[in-house]
Amino acid sequence: MTDEGEPTLHANRWGDISAPGRGGPEPSTDICSCFDGSEPRPGADVGFHSERQDTSAPGWQHLLELVDEAAADGREEFRPLAELSPAERRQVVTLPPSIAKLTAVKHLMLYGSNLVRIPPEIGAMTGLEQFTPYTSYRLHWFPYEITRCRKLISSTVSTRALFGNYKLRPPFPRLEPSRDSVTELDTAHLDPGRWGATAVHQCGVCERPITRNGLHQVWISIRVATDVLPLLVNACSSACVAALPDGAEDHIRTPHKGGHVDQPPSDWD
Repeated sequence: MTDEGEPTLHANRWGDISAPGRGGPEPSTDICSCFDGSEPRPGADVGFHSERQDTSAPGWQHLLELVDEAAADGREEFRPLAELSPAERRQVVTLPPSIAKLTAVKHLMLYGSNLVRIPPEIGAMTGLEQFTPYTSYRLHWFPYEITRCRKLISSTVSTRALFGNYKLRPPFPRLEPSRDSVTELDTAHLDPGRWGATAVHQCGVCERPITRNGLHQVWISIRVATDVLPLLVNACSSACVAALPDGAEDHIRTPHKGGHVDQPPSDWD
C-alpha cells in the first residue's frame, strides 16, 4: 500500500521534447486565427493557409538533411523538430516529399510544429505506427494518402484545431468546383490558398496521374488510428470519389465540398 503522504509520480509523455517557442525570446510558431478554438462557430468562413514553403530557408535545408540522415540510418523514430532551432522550426510550414524514403520510421513526432499542411508522400511511410503532431495548432487537416499507412494504430492530434471536429464543429474551407479535365490547370504550380496544396500529381484514391484525368476535391472525415481526421481527397474522377469509404459516425457521412454544410451537433450543443 502506498503511503498517503507520498506523492504519486506520473510519466511525462513529452519529457524529452523541447517545448517550441516557450521560455525563449524567439517564437517557433506563428499565431493562427482560422477559427476560435474555444467555442463553436459553425457559421464562420474559413480557408486554407496560403503560405508557401521557402525552400531557401535554413530551417528547410536543415530539415532536408535530417530526412536524408534518417533514411540512411533506417531509424524507427523521427523527431526532426527537436534538432531545429526555434527560428528554423518557424520556417517550416510543410514536410518535404522526401519523407517517402522514411519507410523504416515507426513514430513520427511533430510536437508543437508550425506546419500548415502534410504532403501526400506521408502515404509512402509504410512502417508508420505512431503519429504525433500534437499542439500543431495550424494543422487543420490531413491528406487522404495517410490512409495508406496500414500499420498506423496510434495518433495524438490537437482535435480542437481540426476542421469539422466533433467538439466545436468549425466549418471546412469550400473547395474548388470539380474538373473532368485539367488541361487548363497547371497542377504542378497551384495556389495553396485555393487548393490546399502547391501541386497535385496523383489521384489520392487510385494513384493515376491527375494530368491524364480530372481533379475532384472533396472532404471526408474518417478514423485514422486514434482520431477522426478531416482528410482532403484529390481524386481524378467522380468514380474515385464514389469509391471512398463512409465518413465516421457523428460526422458528415458522405464526401462533401465544404463551406456551410450541415454537420451533426457539437459537444457544446
